This record gives sequence, C-alpha cells and structure tokens, in this order.
Amino acid sequence: MELESILLPGIDSKRPLLIAGPCSAETEEQVVTTAMQLASKGIKIFRAGIWKPRTKPGGFEGIGIEGLPWMRRVKKETGMYITTEVATAKHVEAALEAEMDMLWIGARTSANPFAVQEIADALQGVNIPVLVKNPVNPDLELWIGAMERINNAGVKKIAAIHRGFSSYDKKIYRNLPQWHIPIELRRRIPNLPIFCDPSHIGGKRELVAPLCQQAMDLGFDGLIVESHCNPDCAWSDASQQITPDVLDYILNLLVIREEKQTTENLKELRRQIDDCDNDLIEVLAKRMRVSREIGTFKKEHDMTILQTGRYSEILEKRGAQGALCGMSAEFIKKVFEAIHEESVRQQMEIISK
Repeated sequence: MELESILLPGIDSKRPLLIAGPCSAETEEQVVTTAMQLASKGIKIFRAGIWKPRTKPGGFEGIGIEGLPWMRRVKKETGMYITTEVATAKHVEAALEAEMDMLWIGARTSANPFAVQEIADALQGVNIPVLVKNPVNPDLELWIGAMERINNAGVKKIAAIHRGFSSYDKKIYRNLPQWHIPIELRRRIPNLPIFCDPSHIGGKRELVAPLCQQAMDLGFDGLIVESHCNPDCAWSDASQQITPDVLDYILNLLVIREEKQTTENLKELRRQIDDCDNDLIEVLAKRMRVSREIGTFKKEHDMTILQTGRYSEILEKRGAQGALCGMSAEFIKKVFEAIHEESVRQQMEIISK
C-alpha cells in the first residue's frame, strides 16, 4: 500500500498517539464536558460514536446526525481534532460535512467487503486519515483487504486499530487480543501505524491500564481509549469506559520502551508469563466446553462418565509429550489429573440435570 503520515498538525509524533472520548455521543452536555476534561489533560484528538452498530435491535444505536454539531462545538471550543466511526456512504458524507478530521471503520464493517467498498467509493478524492479496526474474527487477510480498498480509493493516510477478536468461549477479555495477528500485520506492512483499543479488548475498565502497557511493550504507535465524564451512567459499554482523570493517571504510568532495545528486562519477561497464563486459562475454558459436550453425549447414550481406558491413555500420552518439551512426566501427570477432575465434575453436573 502507498501510505502517508496520519499525523495532524500540532500532534507530537512520539508514542503513544492518543485518541480518547466516550463510546457514544449521548447529549451535548456529556460530549462537551468530556471533551473539556480530556483537553485539560493534553489529549488532542476527541472521539465519539455518532452511529453505533448494536448486536440486537432495541439498544442505543447512536444519537445520529443530531450529535454532529456537538462535535463541531468541541472542535471550536477546545481546538481538538474530532473523529467518529462510519459504516455507510451516508455516514461518510455527513461526517465530512461536519468537518471531521479523521474517520474510523468498525470491526463489524471491516468484516464486510461490500460495506468497506461503499465507504471507499464515498471517500474518492478525500485524503482524510482513516483508521480501520480488525474484523470481529481473526482474519488478517480480510483486515488487510479492507485497508487496501480504502487505499485504492486514493486515501494514503491509513492506520490500523487492533481491538481484539470475538470468541465463543468464556474468557478474561471481551475480545481476545491474539497479539500475534497485529504483530504479523506489522511484519507485512512495516510503515503502517497500529493503534490499540484496550477498551474493546478488555471490556472492563480495570483491564485498560495493563492492555495499554502491553501495546506499548509491543511497539504499537497509539491508543484509542473510551473515556466518559461519568462512565457508570454511559448509554453504551459503561463497564469499559474510564474517566479523563483515570486515563491521565494511566498515561502517566506508561513505560515507553526503546523500539530497538534488544534485551528484555524482568518486567517484560513477567508480561510474557502473564500472556501465557491468560492463554492457558482460555484454552482450558475451551477444553471444558468440549468436555461438557461429551457429557451431553454420554447422557443421551446412557454412558458412564468415567472411561478409565481413555483416562489412562491421556495421562500416558501427555506425560510423554511433556517430557519431549523439557518438562517432567510427573508434573504433566499432576496437571492433567487436575484437569480431568474438573472435566468429570462438569460432566456430572450435566448428567444430574
């Protein structure tokens, strides 16, 4: 792709580039109050969702074009740049008319090539910065394809937003980070700026800070964070929004490491351990889901829960695999005994119902 810098005049190029604001524009007072608070903390780019795609009908789907004058007021009174999400050609037209300085394409939209192409066609001849969130599913080619469609329309100021990926299983995060995917994106397109959306990855405000740090440790260029003047009363995604004061506190504690540093300190190694532990828990959750499906099958076919032959086979094979990977067979045996015990417990719950 042919790319240009997405930096806007007056924006410092040092990491992280910051975009912050509420999930949704709700009222003029809420938008302006949040923007004023963020501006006082030095934030230069204000975000707010004007149109909100919801999973089911009946939820708050955004204030719509009524909120665009509020965004223009923010721009006029604070000097901040303004940005919002667009999902249709009409959104693009209205956003450009409202003098938006930057646009982003959401995860549901980037998963649909027809929708992305419609947006690309509407952007012909306009080289406004466009940020593209990853599709909801972990499909790197689809993500790159969405950015290529925008680029082919003549837009050279493009960046990616990593907001995590949906998963069927219960997990720590709202959307799995799967950091290897944006890492591969960086390898494929080295000059592409990549932002992290810790709000949508975590889904909980207490996860925003560690996710911001992980993104910086991985060399991300910027952060797009949901910040609300009164997050507990937010009309959408209240649990993942933080106040401007909390955002400022998080940013002041961020450690920005040298990108060319070749050795890892203890803190970075511990971060890797945390990542591994999170992956272990998520894999175990998936395994337990399969175990419950097996329990249902056994119930429907009047089979006993404990299958001793299968249990012995698992312990022997996993022990041998562990030894090949440099771990003691006894350690692996203990791990899988505990896993098997939990699997049996969950299957007993299903059969007893």
